[in-house]
Amino acid sequence: MSQPIPFADANFKLAVVQELMYNQDLLPRFDLRAHAAEQGFTYDDGSVAAVPEALAYFEALEVPEELAEKITEIEMDGGNEIYLEIAPNWDGEDGLFDVDEFADLRHFPHLKSMTLFYTGNEEALQTLRARGIEADWL
Repeated sequence: MSQPIPFADANFKLAVVQELMYNQDLLPRFDLRAHAAEQGFTYDDGSVAAVPEALAYFEALEVPEELAEKITEIEMDGGNEIYLEIAPNWDGEDGLFDVDEFADLRHFPHLKSMTLFYTGNEEALQTLRARGIEADWL
């Protein structure tokens, strides 16, 4: 197995993992209920906050470098499975999963399209577009 991708932005990583884990089935699926049962913790599934144990799982998850070439598009959406596994009742009304840093683009040379949660950072869109990535807000 190759080296893991060293992500600079945890939320960029989550967007990539959504694509690899839930859309392309290239990583083992994370299921919060099963993980909680295995690890022996409980969580409030009515809360809009992130479950710390779920965040810790994804922070520790290593994404092999060879999977980077599989990322051609990223679509951040409030209904993405990864967000609902981390914060089961998240309503999308806060910036919990906003991407603030785009240094991780260097790992994904085949990325052609990116839909982002709205942050109002037009400079970010311009940076993405300057790299040839079709980018827009959700």
